[in-house]
Amino acid sequence: MTEQVPGKVPVTYTPEANEVDLFVDHLFSATDVMVTDVATPPGAARFYAYILLGAYTVQAELSPSEIDGSLIQRFNEPFQNIPFPDGIEGLNREFCTIYSMLEVGKAIMPSGKRLADSQQLLVTQFTKSRKIKKRDLARNIAYAAFKADQVIGYAQNDGYRKLSALRRYSPSPQKGRWYPTPPSYMAAIDPEWRTLRTFFLGDLNPYDPTPPVPFSEDRESPFFQLVKEVYDVTGKLTEEQELIANFWDCNPFFVAYSGHMAIGIKKISPGGHWIGITGIASQKAGLSLAQTVQIHTLLALSLHDAFVSCWSEKYRSDRIRPITAINKYVDESWQPMLQTPPFPEYTSGHSVISRVSARVLTAYFGDNFDFIDTSEVYFGLPERAFTSFLQAADEAAISRLYGGIHFRDAIEEGVKQGDKIADHILKINNSELFSADSGISE
Repeated sequence: MTEQVPGKVPVTYTPEANEVDLFVDHLFSATDVMVTDVATPPGAARFYAYILLGAYTVQAELSPSEIDGSLIQRFNEPFQNIPFPDGIEGLNREFCTIYSMLEVGKAIMPSGKRLADSQQLLVTQFTKSRKIKKRDLARNIAYAAFKADQVIGYAQNDGYRKLSALRRYSPSPQKGRWYPTPPSYMAAIDPEWRTLRTFFLGDLNPYDPTPPVPFSEDRESPFFQLVKEVYDVTGKLTEEQELIANFWDCNPFFVAYSGHMAIGIKKISPGGHWIGITGIASQKAGLSLAQTVQIHTLLALSLHDAFVSCWSEKYRSDRIRPITAINKYVDESWQPMLQTPPFPEYTSGHSVISRVSARVLTAYFGDNFDFIDTSEVYFGLPERAFTSFLQAADEAAISRLYGGIHFRDAIEEGVKQGDKIADHILKINNSELFSADSGISE
């Protein structure tokens, strides 16, 4: 893989690069577009789900012996992977997989047209290396576009296009409810995300967490103890705790101020961080392209469903953020280490989606899969070592307390919510996806 240099998209390929490296690097070009677009955390997860489904549909047809093509048969709403009418003989699986993925991204992401540059680089790499003869290029592109169109059509009916017509969120005057937070006081993000179609969960009720600790102004109440804990913990953070908070920040809405100037700082989304970890694990494990596409797709689909479930709870409980409670009841000058994102507090999104991701990756790669997480290097943060995916998820969860943006019950109940979601996804996507015969850890 090419070195990730801040401010430069790492898509400078060489003919010697292997197919998994090319796939991971091209996927990062989509991540970079999402960062530029300031995609919301749920929105980014949706984009990953569909662009990776575009790659999966190609692999399922061109590599049927290497990939479990039944994944799409377990969707709540049927998705049909229609065969290419002109036949598949002679098509390049690697090229078509990546091209289709980028083609979906071009269609569904606000600045997706930027991915045309990545597609052109892909064409250049494959024709110059003679992996594809120029006379065969048009047919390969036609095939990739055909598969992408199926995914694009499926995405158009998931409820996303109806969001703008739904009733806008208005902060409640009731005490203990969420209210826009400093420094930007942004409006609530994605309040009706619960209306989107999920891939695996169906009815969201079975995955609802325990209700949050009831709001109270009583200084002896359980809620006020949560408030006090955030205040006390953030007042004496160790250097390691500060590093953990920063590493897992993943706030695409971060805004820095210089005088009267507001400057948006590029940051990866929470889902994007776990997509990055999935690529790192795939490369370390020496997976084939088909296996790499399969685990990336399952991870992305799971992320999407986890965000729908989490966001449903956020706007049902509609709970106040620590900065609002602490500034009003404890210390009006207190500021969290991390900038508070613009949506209600309960449950912690990082806790939910990190647990789901770690459970899926653990089922695929094994319990004690150590790795070096370089997902944030491109964004100016150092790499970080983990002995397992669950260790990383636990760290991501507690980072929200260190950062001062979540109460403990939102973190702990978020982990439990993630476990319930993961239990269901792993149950329905069972032995076919997680068998030794597939080259995957039991």
